[in-house]
Amino acid sequence: MRFHVDDHHVATITLNRPHRRNAISVRMLQQLAEVLTQADDSRDVRAIVLTGAGKGFCSGLDIKDAMAGTGIGSEGSGATVPWQNARSLPTSILFEIDTPIIAAVNGAAAGYGLDLALGCDMRILGESSRLLPGFAKRGVVPESGGTWYLPRLVGWAKAAEIGFLGRDIDAAGALELGLANAVVPDDELVAEATSWAREIAANAPLAIRAMKRLYRHGLTEDFPSHTHHVLLQTMQLFGTKDFFEGISSFAEGRDPDFQGR
Repeated sequence: MRFHVDDHHVATITLNRPHRRNAISVRMLQQLAEVLTQADDSRDVRAIVLTGAGKGFCSGLDIKDAMAGTGIGSEGSGATVPWQNARSLPTSILFEIDTPIIAAVNGAAAGYGLDLALGCDMRILGESSRLLPGFAKRGVVPESGGTWYLPRLVGWAKAAEIGFLGRDIDAAGALELGLANAVVPDDELVAEATSWAREIAANAPLAIRAMKRLYRHGLTEDFPSHTHHVLLQTMQLFGTKDFFEGISSFAEGRDPDFQGR
């Protein structure tokens, strides 16, 4: 796992097991949970880019390790430990964190890798990237968030089509379905995702975090309850230095310099 924070408050997390197309091992699962939490807790991080080293974003859980008795879901080497507390898993942490995160999907996102991409706020795909929802062809379900995200992202009928048929989805198809925010040339993928992340990071971080939190809560709240929470959050933001900076910079015709306070 590689983790880097640049001077623009953007953290880049890179799944770094390219010889296995970044298939998720027990250790990777633990490391990813750790760096996601670290990024969300850091005042220096205002946006995150998640990508994979080499030719693939993530090929899913490591089946070879599991079959050898050392991988996730097997009995050996404490490999079942990460599953005992679902809230500590990366896909659950993705849902809970307030820092915006963009998936820069290079190559294939399959199985767990697809659920990982769906758990990000936005997805940018390279032209040769593919989403591989072949769970039904393996006798399983999207176990790490896909059954929750897909109906909300594409609607019930399209989610059923994607899940039940299990067909590969190319980058153009993902864009048409709304599963991708943008498709760019492969060699421009990380740069484009980083550019988006830097643009987010230049905005008021307290407002961005509050907005993401409200989006999340709005999925399960009725409208009156939600608008009440929005009002409370708005009143808190009115008291921040960032709000004053936003108003002052607009009036003065300059770019704002937000400090997250």
